[in-house]
Amino acid sequence: MNEWTIGPEIFRIGPFALRWYSLMFIISFLLGYHLMRRFFALEKKPQTDVDDLFLYVFLGTIIGARLGHCLFYDPGYYLSNPLEILKIWRGGLASHGAAVGILTALWYYSHKKTGQSFLWIGDRVAIVVALSGFFIRMGNLFNSEIVGRPTDVPWALLFPRYEENPVPRHPAQVYEALAYLSIFYLLYRLYQKPAVRDRRGVLFGLFLITVFGFRFFVEFFKEVQETWEVGMALNMGQILSIPFVLIGVYLLVRGWKQPPGGK
Repeated sequence: MNEWTIGPEIFRIGPFALRWYSLMFIISFLLGYHLMRRFFALEKKPQTDVDDLFLYVFLGTIIGARLGHCLFYDPGYYLSNPLEILKIWRGGLASHGAAVGILTALWYYSHKKTGQSFLWIGDRVAIVVALSGFFIRMGNLFNSEIVGRPTDVPWALLFPRYEENPVPRHPAQVYEALAYLSIFYLLYRLYQKPAVRDRRGVLFGLFLITVFGFRFFVEFFKEVQETWEVGMALNMGQILSIPFVLIGVYLLVRGWKQPPGGK
C-alpha cells in the first residue's frame, strides 16, 4: 500500500517556507498569463489588456474562494467573527466561490473593454482555469487534504498527515487533477478550430459542464468537508455544482445555435 509522506513544505529558511500549494498556485497563474498572451496575440487584441485581466481574475479568485469557503461551509462562525474571514493564511478556499469570483471579475472586465464580450473572454479564460484546476488539486495532494473515502483499490493511498491511524483512501485529488488536465487539453484543441472558437459561449459552456459535472461525480469518492454534511444525500460541493452544469448546458446550446462571431 502506498503511503503519501511528502510534506507540504519544499524548503524552509528561518521563518520563511515555500509550500507546494503556493508553488502550484503561482505556476497556474504564470502559465495562464502566458496562454492568454498567446490567445490575445493570435486574435490581435491589445497585449496590455492581459495585465488588466490577470489582476481582475487574480483578485476574483482569491476573494471569491475565501468568501465561498466562509459563506458556503461555515457561515454561522464567520458571520459571527467577520475578521476571521481576512485570515486567509489559516486556510479555507472553496472552488465554487472561486468560480463566482472569476465570473464576477470577467463581467467587470468585459464591461471596461471594447470587442471583448463576457462570453468571448469567458471562452478563453475557461481554458486557463481548467489548467489551473490541475495544479490546485496537486497542491491539495501535497497538503494531504480533500482526501478520498476509504477503499481497497490497488492505487489507494495512506495519508498519515491526515489521520493518526491511516487507512487506504481514494486519491481523490489525483482524480480531479487528471480530469481537469484532460478538460484543458480538450478545450485547447477545440479552441484551435475556428468553427468552435468563433461561437460565443461554446467553450465556456463545455467547461462548466465537464468541470462541475465531474466535480459532482467525484464527490461520491471524497470525504465530506464539514461534519454537518454527513448523512446528506448530496453534499455541498454537489449541490453547488448543479447550477453551474445547467448554465453550461444553456451556454453550449445557445452558442451552437448562434452564428459565428455572435454576442
